[in-house]
This record gives sequence, C-alpha cells and structure tokens, in this order.
Amino acid sequence: MAIGETVITIVGNLTADPELRTTSQGAQVAGFAVANTARVYNKQTGQYEDGAALFMRCSAWNGLAQHCAQSLAKGMRVIAQGRLRQHSYQAQDGTNRTVVELQVDEIGPSLRYATAQVSRISHQGGPVYGNPAAQTPTVNTGAGGWSQQPAQSTQPAAPADDPWGAPSDDRSSFGGFGKPDPEPEF
Repeated sequence: MAIGETVITIVGNLTADPELRTTSQGAQVAGFAVANTARVYNKQTGQYEDGAALFMRCSAWNGLAQHCAQSLAKGMRVIAQGRLRQHSYQAQDGTNRTVVELQVDEIGPSLRYATAQVSRISHQGGPVYGNPAAQTPTVNTGAGGWSQQPAQSTQPAAPADDPWGAPSDDRSSFGGFGKPDPEPEF
C-alpha cells in the first residue's frame, strides 16, 4: 500500500449477494455493500437500540472477486478490510456525482455468531490447506440461521506435513482445539 492511503476495517452484513462482472479489459470485479448498524445500550429502557446504519459500497478484484462470489451471500456477517477510493462520474441526468467505496484487500466471515470451514485453493501447484475431504464448506449461523454451500471444487490432497489438511472428528479445523479434554486419571 502506498503512503497516505486510508485503510479501514468494517464489520457488518451483506445487503445482497456479490455481483460478479468482467471489465472491458478482462478483469473481474465483485461489487457488494456491507451494512453496519451501531447498537447503543439505553440505560433507561435496559435494552439495546439500533443507531444509524452505514452502507459501505465495496469492490473486490480478480481472484478475490471470484472467491467473494463463490463464498459470500446476502445476510452474511463479514469483516472487510481495504482502502477507501473516491471517484467521480457524470450521471445519466448530466449531474456530476462522487462515490466513495472500499476497495477490499481482505474479507472473511465473522465468527462472532457463526462457524466456518476454510478451504484454501491451490494456485499453480502450491500447497492446499483445509480438509480436502470437505469439498462443500458451510457457514452456519446457528438456530434459525442459514447455511451456504459454495460451488464444489476438486482439490489435490494436502501435503502429509500440513496440520490443516488432516481430517478430524471434531467440528474444529484447528487441530483438536475444541475437543473435550480427556478425563484426568486419579
């Protein structure tokens, strides 16, 4: 990143499925919006109240754009980090308009209210992380929530020394983290 760029992180929910387009130069771009609503605790009522919503228009490019289109869906809570970009254009009615959007560098599901399984995609023979047996990762928000199953991809087997590639009996992909400890012997 260049000096002086404004880098921000936003946490919120996707307002719609990412829209994948291809530019005239052949680059792919995914466009989507993240809605962030501040919640404030009202001491008088003893309840949380919604504040004003911020709708941040976002764009992701090339490989990241493809991953967003395959992995993200309307309503998902995400964490997005990137650089603010401003550009101007002339609208159909002839007025000049200026738009500020987040050019996303990193994005992923928020695990505050959900679980996720991550699978790394191999690029040109590189290592593959994740559980190759789990070809349809899901994101679940719990009771009453939704689950998303991205398109299946065939991935080569993970290297033998890959700690993320070993299948496990628990639902965690952190090598046993989350498994109950065995009973201590007395």
